[in-house]
Amino acid sequence: MLALLCTVAVVAAQPPAAQDEVAQERSVETNRPNILWITCEDISAHLGSYGCADAITPALDRLAAEGVRYSQAFAPIGVCAPARSCLITGMYPNSIGTQHMRCRGRWPAGVRGFPAWLRDTGYFTSNRRKTDYNLPVPQDAWDRNGGKAHWRQRKAGQPFFSVINFTTTHESGIRLASNRFAKRTSQLAPHERRDPTSIAIPPYHPDLPAVRRDWANYHELITALDKQVAEVVEQLADDGLADDTIVFFFSDHGAGMPRSKRWLFDSGMHVPLIVRFGKNVAHLAPSGAGTTSKRLVSFVDFAATVLSLGGVEVPDYMQGVPFLGASQSAPRRYVHGFRGRMDERFDMQRAVRDERYKYIRNFRPHRRWAQHIDYMWQMPTMRAWQRLMQEGRGTTEQRRFFATKPIEELYDTWADPHELNNLAARPDHALSLIRLRGELARWMHQVVDLGLLPEAELRRRYAGRSEYDAVRADPASYPLAELLDAARLVDPAASDGGDVDNRLHALIVHADPAMRWWGWTAIAARVQSSSKSWIESARKALTDPSPTVRIAAAEALCRLGHPSETLPTLLAATHGESEWDALRALTLADRLDGAAESMRTVFEKLAASKTKYLARVAKKALADLDR
Repeated sequence: MLALLCTVAVVAAQPPAAQDEVAQERSVETNRPNILWITCEDISAHLGSYGCADAITPALDRLAAEGVRYSQAFAPIGVCAPARSCLITGMYPNSIGTQHMRCRGRWPAGVRGFPAWLRDTGYFTSNRRKTDYNLPVPQDAWDRNGGKAHWRQRKAGQPFFSVINFTTTHESGIRLASNRFAKRTSQLAPHERRDPTSIAIPPYHPDLPAVRRDWANYHELITALDKQVAEVVEQLADDGLADDTIVFFFSDHGAGMPRSKRWLFDSGMHVPLIVRFGKNVAHLAPSGAGTTSKRLVSFVDFAATVLSLGGVEVPDYMQGVPFLGASQSAPRRYVHGFRGRMDERFDMQRAVRDERYKYIRNFRPHRRWAQHIDYMWQMPTMRAWQRLMQEGRGTTEQRRFFATKPIEELYDTWADPHELNNLAARPDHALSLIRLRGELARWMHQVVDLGLLPEAELRRRYAGRSEYDAVRADPASYPLAELLDAARLVDPAASDGGDVDNRLHALIVHADPAMRWWGWTAIAARVQSSSKSWIESARKALTDPSPTVRIAAAEALCRLGHPSETLPTLLAATHGESEWDALRALTLADRLDGAAESMRTVFEKLAASKTKYLARVAKKALADLDR
């Protein structure tokens, strides 16, 4: 099983005099533990303590031997910014409008970055240095926030909550030029280098030299990270604080490799989590040193857990449950996941799993898994994998990533840890499918999942307001049950009582543009079974009052065989007020390949745009036209 992390930086040394002074400080005077988060980016649970044969991680293995290793810890998404949004708020990003990669959310009223609650009770808080919350950085959360933030800056005797973030293992490090990679890993001894020919690679990746090199680099970066972790742990001991401190180590999500990062497979969601309790705070540990906890934990639980350990009341708005401390709750039965726009490509997935089974619902099944995301395509593995597919080679497992998605996925993660064998259609797993399908729907209703509004419509409908607050103040503005019912029609097998055409027609003429959008999205997804009678309706919808709906109708018309008729609509959308409508129109034009030749001038202009996602898609579209 894979796991991962996200974060940044190195800990600067303080003058010896300052260290001696700090070493005399004891937070136990306040009877509250210090809490230290050591976090990293883009790694799965590829540590020796998790049984990874390719790992060389002595410091982290020692931390696990001295602490509790969690075998079932999960990020709610396989990418950093939404995952950090969850960590800082203790809320699901799809409930507050921060579910998309790199979006600009708004804080709900009364919701704070959780360290602020610790500060209110006397804790010193510091963050070194990554924020990237999909929200404005909360000014009241940190006493110190930046590259030099450190627990050593607190007052004498003051308990602390500190975050040390390391970016060493970030996806971008795997593909560094050889000289830059050598510099980043310069502390590694010769025996800590990996032989690419002997590295284990997952079966969904092709066995190619570029893939093996990337995986070898990935493991070497984790060893470099291990040395950084050792330095931080040593500093804590040198300051005389180890006995009074609870140390967390975790990653922001899974491995920074294609089909891991950005996805709801365990390779993207499952993370290493180690928690070590100093001897003066060992009474707060759930079990003894060197033990393993199989308790399901989610990032949404982390904020509440830290508050619980610090003796601070957990705010009612938090959606997680404490798994440690005075407010510790009963173990959760399920963890949940979500996926929205990933950089420049739109998608929507939701997931739920128990200790064994994973269920994934695909709300855009006509989109293949491997949509072209520029940042992901910079990885040598991704490019080599694509070439193999273009040559018509590769195994069934490897080709699957380049195919469109099923409506539902069900995996037995014990028997199938790489999640390759979809059991959703198997009668002998029907009960698990029904149970998890129902749990997902229950959760989406409970948190008021905002993902059923396309991003442009979400921002337009609640302009200038927190979406979380707005939908609770005016539930009629977000008819979740109706939207979810409409979204079910993207399933080509959905019969809706045998009256699908009438149901779809009711959607595309609905007063709510979100309902109309789902109607056209469903028609596009069902194109193989859709009647040609939709062609004329789609033509009319190209003048819909909502630009978001116009683009959805254009997609349906393209899939019904009339792409050239959509180009004026797509062109107009790229010049519209909404960045997200423009991006959606541009990604559709990109999929038209040669049929979009008349938009070449637009592509050339947008390729120079300062809006990076528009520029990325435009450059890719131009490259396709020039082939």
